[in-house]
Amino acid sequence: MYRETNIHSIRALEKQIEEGNGDIIKLKRARNSLLNISTRMPPEILGYIFVWSLVREVTYSLHSPSHFRGLLKGSFNFLLVCHHWFEVASRTPELWGFWGNTLGDWRKRYQCSGTAPLDLVLDGDKCDLEEPFDAPLQRAVRDRVMQGTIRQVHLSCVDRGTLASIISALTPDGEGVQNETIESIILRDRGIPPMDVSEFFARSRLSKLCTLDVSGNFQISSWDCLTSRTTLLTTLSLEISQFSPSTALTTSQLFSILASNPNLQQLMLSDVALPFDIDRSTFQVPLLNLSMLTLTGDFGRLFALLRQLILPETLDGVLLTGFDCTVEDISRILGPYMRNYFRRDARFQDRLGICSFTSRGSISISVNAVCDHAVAPAPKPPIAVFTVVLADLALPHPPEKFLIDLIALIPQTHVVSFNANSTHHMKPPEELFSMMPDIETLYLSGVEVSEGFLQPNPEGPHANTKLLPSLRSLHLEDVTLGDDWGHLTMYLAHQTSDDQSISLEVFGDSPYMCPEVVNEIKGLVEEFAHDKKPEAVGMESPCSICRSTHGEDEQ
Repeated sequence: MYRETNIHSIRALEKQIEEGNGDIIKLKRARNSLLNISTRMPPEILGYIFVWSLVREVTYSLHSPSHFRGLLKGSFNFLLVCHHWFEVASRTPELWGFWGNTLGDWRKRYQCSGTAPLDLVLDGDKCDLEEPFDAPLQRAVRDRVMQGTIRQVHLSCVDRGTLASIISALTPDGEGVQNETIESIILRDRGIPPMDVSEFFARSRLSKLCTLDVSGNFQISSWDCLTSRTTLLTTLSLEISQFSPSTALTTSQLFSILASNPNLQQLMLSDVALPFDIDRSTFQVPLLNLSMLTLTGDFGRLFALLRQLILPETLDGVLLTGFDCTVEDISRILGPYMRNYFRRDARFQDRLGICSFTSRGSISISVNAVCDHAVAPAPKPPIAVFTVVLADLALPHPPEKFLIDLIALIPQTHVVSFNANSTHHMKPPEELFSMMPDIETLYLSGVEVSEGFLQPNPEGPHANTKLLPSLRSLHLEDVTLGDDWGHLTMYLAHQTSDDQSISLEVFGDSPYMCPEVVNEIKGLVEEFAHDKKPEAVGMESPCSICRSTHGEDEQ
């Protein structure tokens, strides 16, 4: 009896709690209705605030193309604030103009987007391959095509069946609405068989297109339509070699596209092997707004193409990747171009940073022009970066000789930063640094610290002088020791003998440095940083300083 009475009491209390919760909700709604944000702000303005709270910043560059980010966790929490906010959000189609990155996301949101501009994104790396692009989604996409409300089309790594269905749904029927609102197209495959997307481009006017990135095994036979229908392109990226010979882009078609889009800022052409079907002497294309240029392919054809372009005097970067090239090709083709480039602007003549990487038979060269504020102050100085990559190339000469040849390509008088990476245990020669006496920062990787490290030959023309009198910072990575660290401490003592300050950083896969060496180096340099790897302690033989300190105790 007592148990039954207790149960009835509990149920009665639960009913009171539920009634109380209902009263609390009513009170909260009444309170929220009195807030200025609800009573004084028109629903349209509140809806725009919601839209701005969900803005997806999309950054696109040729070296790191990115798609729309997925919605952040909690992005739609404002829907839970009050019933009024929920109603306003439900009636704001712009909030639903991004369906998500997967077909599952599309199904959740496509019915809410109304006629708002649509960012159609599908990331195959995030998709469940079992998800179908079913009939309702196909109809939704076709409706958007007919309404002319698609803004972005980014399809990456999608399986062929799904990709073909989406492209078909995006292709206008007949001569109706022609996709005039599309601003960005990115098509990237995942090793799919050849796929013809010509109809999509032929039936789309693309008069607002700003970004076009096509890479993979796509076939486009209607390149001429891009010449006549695109005038606002700022980013163009094409992997040309992937297109079949019958639909390949010709040089004249490429230059026509470039000429029709003078506001191009980023241009990437991969595996350039285009035969020239134009008169080189009369046809040149001005790209005076270009800030990034990336060309990959046969080295001779790259420069044949480059010579037909009228480039701005300053570029953020030029990346050239060549195959089956020699160091002599670089000297012959790249050298004059680099020298002429740096001489165009007085700010680039005085201070240069040079970077060279050699690894596994490949060579990558970067040359960074550093603006000299003393010559021409500028709040954001322009920077030119030249990188040359030679794939699978065995050096015909020692890396030291290659670096010397590299320096000869450019103005040498005021090189202030030098970076060299080698897997050949390079010994930096005296000749190399005597060519660049104004180096302030030196990065060496894969370097051997042995007798005469960074010091002049006592019998040579630079005896009793400093090879690097202006050096302020020395960085060593993956060092190989000749016998011990004594040669490094000897160099530091020589470098700082006239109270010249210098900092040192030793990092990477380098031999263990015992505490005695660390203390001696700290006494010589202004700042010292090195990797501390406890697991390496005792793995190397003690250096001469350690042996003299510990004596027979370690014997």
